[in-house]
Amino acid sequence: MFTDFNLRRYNYQLLLYMLALSIIGILVVASASNQDADTVNKQITGVCAGFCLALGISSIDYHKFVNLSILVYVACIVLLAAVLVMGHTAGGATRWINIPGIGQIQPSEFAKIGLILFFSWFWNKYQDTINKPVIVGLSALLSAFPISLILAEPNLSTSLVVTVMILCILFVAGISWKWICGAFAVVVPCGAAFIFMLTRGMIPFIHDYQAKRILAWIYPQAEEYAENMYQQRNSIMAISSGQLEGKGLFNTTIASVKDGNWLGPTGETDFIFAIIGEELGFIGSVAVITLFALVVFECLRMAAKAKDMSGRLICAGMASLIGFQAFSNIAVATQIFPNTGLPLPFISSGVSSLVSIFMGMGLVLSVGMRRKIGN
Repeated sequence: MFTDFNLRRYNYQLLLYMLALSIIGILVVASASNQDADTVNKQITGVCAGFCLALGISSIDYHKFVNLSILVYVACIVLLAAVLVMGHTAGGATRWINIPGIGQIQPSEFAKIGLILFFSWFWNKYQDTINKPVIVGLSALLSAFPISLILAEPNLSTSLVVTVMILCILFVAGISWKWICGAFAVVVPCGAAFIFMLTRGMIPFIHDYQAKRILAWIYPQAEEYAENMYQQRNSIMAISSGQLEGKGLFNTTIASVKDGNWLGPTGETDFIFAIIGEELGFIGSVAVITLFALVVFECLRMAAKAKDMSGRLICAGMASLIGFQAFSNIAVATQIFPNTGLPLPFISSGVSSLVSIFMGMGLVLSVGMRRKIGN
């Protein structure tokens, strides 16, 4: 189980970047929640539990987890299905389940890591036949099951993240450019048709509030969608008001977007970057973005040094997950993307998000410690 355990190969830099983002997360969540003890304690618990899990997982040969990939995939499907049957509903969405002895969890967060593990095994197993139509079709089918279950919660933003993540892993696995070009030839006209049908309410799997958010982004000046732009406009105002150095953590100025509750109940989750911009300013915002870039870089560096395809795909999968999700969260806060409900990795409030990301990073650290000799 502990084969090739070599502390000299341990990626302490990556561990340091993760820790820095987590500490920033605890401080910003504490400020965003007005130092609510319950919220802050949950954040600290999530970071500590996640960090311990990351260390524990990294000490185990990642092949042990890869060999359990089929069971992991089945567990993901069961948990996602359980959400639809017996899940907890909040804010019009059913995304959580209660597990005795553990509490409330969000299975879609853990499914992201489970799917990285599964497809790392699957495309490693079929890497020589990855471009055959039967394997491409099977890959699409295996992806469709979990994505459809997440979409049914409804959770459009997470389903998009999972889709992008799987496509990135597939690209690294060596899918042919013929398939990629063919996919683009289909996606571009389908995207245009999607927008056309969306404006006419003709897409059954898109809920009304989701359609309004997308249309508000496409037509930001339209009065009929002004209410849907409320949070994003206030988010931009908060970020710009921080200027260079920010107003400082835990500020209680009368003009604070946080204290004015202008971001609604998502200030410590989906719009946490607005709090970072307001309180830590441009310098703090750039520091956070730089840390994310360094985490992604280290994941890709570990991918390049991995001794086999499954290890390479695990690292690439985590790089795409953290990179795209962090970019999406910041893009929403700055109105580059439509308003969605995605946490900022390591920083946003939410134990499931924290623990799952740390588990994934534990796998990356395990791959890095068992890299090719000489690297």
